[in-house]
Amino acid sequence: MEPPIYENGRTAALQALPALLLPWYGKNKRDLPWRENTDPYRVLVSELMLQQTRVEAARAHYVRFVRELPDAAALADCPEDKLFKLWEGLGYYSRARNLQKAARAICENGFPETAQALKRLPGVGDYTAGAVASIAFEQPAPAVDGNVVRVLSRYLGDALPAAQLRKRYAAELAPVYPAGRCGDFTQSLMELGATVCLPSSPLCLACPLLARCQTKSDALPLPEKKAERRHTNVTMLLFYAEDRIALCRRKSGVLAGMYGFYTEERALRADELAARLQEAGAGGAAIGRHAAHRHVFSHIEWEIDACLIDCAGCEEAVAAAFGVAFYPIAEVRQALSLPSAYRWALRLFPQQTGAERRAE
Repeated sequence: MEPPIYENGRTAALQALPALLLPWYGKNKRDLPWRENTDPYRVLVSELMLQQTRVEAARAHYVRFVRELPDAAALADCPEDKLFKLWEGLGYYSRARNLQKAARAICENGFPETAQALKRLPGVGDYTAGAVASIAFEQPAPAVDGNVVRVLSRYLGDALPAAQLRKRYAAELAPVYPAGRCGDFTQSLMELGATVCLPSSPLCLACPLLARCQTKSDALPLPEKKAERRHTNVTMLLFYAEDRIALCRRKSGVLAGMYGFYTEERALRADELAARLQEAGAGGAAIGRHAAHRHVFSHIEWEIDACLIDCAGCEEAVAAAFGVAFYPIAEVRQALSLPSAYRWALRLFPQQTGAERRAE
């Protein structure tokens, strides 16, 4: 039976949510691999993956990740190169590092069961702590992400930017969590925002909250002014010799610690590059074609000029001068993780087959 229409304001509107959402969620929830069980390790992995990553992009990565690393102990002992290879394509590799640090803390101290305790784990903030506590441990701990803010701001008619509503909604939701259905309630709010109450063109006629929604449009929450991205010219040198390509680890800035091609955050003129190679004792290297590419990070855009350089016969000089090491291209593809800012350039190397180039 549908709950009665409430007339005594905001508190009653919030109290009506479980009765409105849970039946809808039971009938309409998506079949997602992390919903197969509520094992806390798997919930934690999925929530960290889903930070800043779309569900469809995370789905296949999650299945492969938990197959290779089925529990906290396996993750805690995983070599970094393997960890990053499993994470490849998800971006924001600091999440993988934090997830491994959290696994090591769990192995040492046990799995925290409350949101407050979960927030002590590396990389776990208010939202992730609430999601794990409610889904895995049936705690009345709200998980307020962008989807939830969007649903509630429209339902309640709160004409404010999302950043001003998160803490308020977390405090207001906690008392209405239904005992024994905390995890389902958390996921019902997320699901409604992800599949019905969309950022633009919401599917209002399919919404279980339609009769009580104060907005019935995409007008809320109010947009927030975003900081402009910084544009940076980047020169990427793609050294290769026969079936091997040169990589190094980034020492600082974005993607610090990750494998990548030798990169300078400036435009490097052709005569400068030729002089650099000559000084390095690699004057015999053949400078090949260039390719342009734009890569967008959250706060920076790289305008990339990638240059192929065949350095067969002078690999040692190039390695010493530019701080790179040469790896078989097959090994790079199969075992080493390249962030997407670099991975696109694999197709440029002449050693690749047509099928391999299309796969990148």
